[in-house]
Amino acid sequence: MVQILSLKVVIVSDYIVVKKHINPLKPIGILFFSLLFIFFISRLGLMLWQFERIELFQLDKLLLGGLRVDLSTAAYLTTPLFLLVVIGHCSSVLKPWLTKLQTLYMVIITTLVVLFEIATPTFILQYDVRPNRLFVEYLAYPKEVFSMLISGHLISLLLATVFCSAAAIMAYRLCSKINGDTPNSSKLGGGISLLLTFMVILLCARGTIGHRPLNPSLVFFSQDSLVNSLVLNSPYSVAFAIKNMGNEKSAASLYGDLPTAQIIDVVRKASYRENFVSDELPTLAHNQPYNSIKGKNLVIILEESLGARFVGSLGGNGITPEIDKLYQQGWGFNNLYATGTRSVRGIEAVISGFLPSPSRSVVKLSKSQQQFFTLADVLANEGYTTQFIYGGESHFDNMKSFFLGNGFEDIVDSHDIANPKFVASWGVSDEDLFTQADSELTELNNAGKPFFSLIFTSSNHDPFDIPTDNVSLPQGYDSSTYKRDLAIKYADYALGQFITKAKQQDYWQNTVFLIVADHDVRVFGSEPVPIKSFHVPAVILNTDFDQKQDNRLVSQIDLPVTLLSLLGVNSPTPMTGLDLTKEYPVERAIMQYYDNYAYLENGQAVILTPGQPESYWRYNLQDKSQSQRPAIAADVLLKNKALAHVLFANLAYKQQLYRLETK
Repeated sequence: MVQILSLKVVIVSDYIVVKKHINPLKPIGILFFSLLFIFFISRLGLMLWQFERIELFQLDKLLLGGLRVDLSTAAYLTTPLFLLVVIGHCSSVLKPWLTKLQTLYMVIITTLVVLFEIATPTFILQYDVRPNRLFVEYLAYPKEVFSMLISGHLISLLLATVFCSAAAIMAYRLCSKINGDTPNSSKLGGGISLLLTFMVILLCARGTIGHRPLNPSLVFFSQDSLVNSLVLNSPYSVAFAIKNMGNEKSAASLYGDLPTAQIIDVVRKASYRENFVSDELPTLAHNQPYNSIKGKNLVIILEESLGARFVGSLGGNGITPEIDKLYQQGWGFNNLYATGTRSVRGIEAVISGFLPSPSRSVVKLSKSQQQFFTLADVLANEGYTTQFIYGGESHFDNMKSFFLGNGFEDIVDSHDIANPKFVASWGVSDEDLFTQADSELTELNNAGKPFFSLIFTSSNHDPFDIPTDNVSLPQGYDSSTYKRDLAIKYADYALGQFITKAKQQDYWQNTVFLIVADHDVRVFGSEPVPIKSFHVPAVILNTDFDQKQDNRLVSQIDLPVTLLSLLGVNSPTPMTGLDLTKEYPVERAIMQYYDNYAYLENGQAVILTPGQPESYWRYNLQDKSQSQRPAIAADVLLKNKALAHVLFANLAYKQQLYRLETK
């Protein structure tokens, strides 16, 4: 009996000690789990409301993906409260004041979260998506918004008032009770509890143990924007939109401004099109295609970080023998220049033909996540099946979200590649990627519809992890670049193996292939824009232009226009690039390098730099030399062309002018 009583005393004592150390963390736990509950109930209600838009097999993705987003959001919103608790633990003098601040913070956050979620159904009715950047933009017009709510959404306004008031009262009462019953804990025990809590909050906030944190693309899975938005919660959706809005730099504030009419006039004339079809969408125009017969498939292979400096056919060091062979077989562009230094910039140019700007690529910005022009967009309207194939995780750089929202029907990434032979930090090897691609293209071909497939490689990316069984570099090769160049050699090898195999498949003969790099592996040079570092390879296979070496200066934005011409597509598009099946009186390329913008035309370049006068340069296509020169009177036209193009990129994005007409 004595032993039992002793055991009970020990248990009660241990419980009191543990409770003493955990009690200070109660406010954190209460807020964290209250937020999770609010998010879950809201999402469940929205799912029931929109159930006809949701497939049964999507339910687990909605709920599990939603839980990840909710854990992350709750962790971020709980962090300030955690800091208040930490300070209070360290200072007994400040603790009474901090306790009041904790109560105030918990009431405010709970009320705001309820407000966001209560406002969501009304926002969905209006915009068919959760609150996003528009929610923030409307805050700049409180009078108009309040008038709109009173006149058209009075019931929603009353419900929001009732629920928010109830949430504030309940949060205040609960917080007061918790904070009034929080005994002091020992410095050591409380410190350990706080450290463990911090680790949990950090893990939840990051949303993943991978090397890239949570973003919407990681949990998106549908082409339906509303369904994708249901995976998020509304505070997260708005916060992500605010973050992206911060990436939308104003070209006018950096380089100067022009009248809108002049911007549009200059860009239209530089595109050499005449058949403009819309006053609302100023660059939407027909381009008379080269081919009159439609129905050919299109495959674009976007090679990661493959600059011209490695390609023997382009004067490089010759470690890409397979691409050199393709240059002899197809339509090789000897002077093609990338628009930027990031993969998303290359995607933006090659898939959308969109002009570069000082803002981040439209692949990552909020206004372009739907109803933004891509090749998949127009080809889907032409009856094509559209697909993106990637060896890594498709949510990286927001690609998955951008593609699903803009015409791509199917996404195949590393999670869909069965039994890969080699997996690196960026995904499966290029050999595994191309094995999967061949299988996908065969299946698409057997379906009997024309198809468009974008294949994006990843082996040639730092840290350059590759299988080395089939490639090697000469003895005595520069050790400082050995690993990088071996990866380039491997990427070239894998591409050659795929093309060799593809030539034996049924889909080959009826498919136009474009192989192009997204950008060079690195940019170097003292110039404000080192133009030579933007020189990349590009070759088109299976057209009337096979075995042609094209020496014209061209840009990545010209490629999608040219591809549609080769496919016989005459539908109007907003692209401003040139159709390279035709000849033009000028040759030009456009490049963005951080905040510096280069417009190169017929060997003469103007570079726009924030806070400084524009500079003028000569650029020699043969030896890739670049030298600054004094300005001359004729340079006003060159500067205005550059300025008009970069301003149009901002204008087209912000006013959503770069799209097809709404049917």
